[in-house]
Amino acid sequence: MTQVQLGYFTLDTADIGKARAFYGALFGWTFDEDASRSTYAHVADSTPPFGFVKAERPTSEPNLYFRVDDIHATCARVAELGGKAAIPAESATGQSCVVCDDQGVSFSLWQAAEGY
Repeated sequence: MTQVQLGYFTLDTADIGKARAFYGALFGWTFDEDASRSTYAHVADSTPPFGFVKAERPTSEPNLYFRVDDIHATCARVAELGGKAAIPAESATGQSCVVCDDQGVSFSLWQAAEGY
C-alpha cells in the first residue's frame, strides 16, 4: 500500500457567492471556473486542492479527503476494522465517499480519476 496523503479538502458554506467574495478579498484567492459549479467553488492553483461546498447546515470543520489507490478495497477495510463506509460516488475528478472510524469520527476517501 502506498503512503496515504491528504488529497484535497472542502469547507462548508451556506452561500458560495459570499464565500468566494470574502476569501477572495481576504487572501487574494481566485477560483477555477471550469472546476466550479453552483454548489462548489474550487480555489485555483491550491496545494493541496480545495474548495467550498454549499451546505444546508455548514460545519466549522473542514471535510478531509484522503487519496487512496482503490476506494472499494479501502471501504471494505474500513468495515473490517469496525468503521462504516458509504457507497462511493462518481464525479469528474474520480470517486469519493464518507467513512467513519470505529469511534464515529468522519472523514472522506478519494480515488482520483486519471489525470488528477
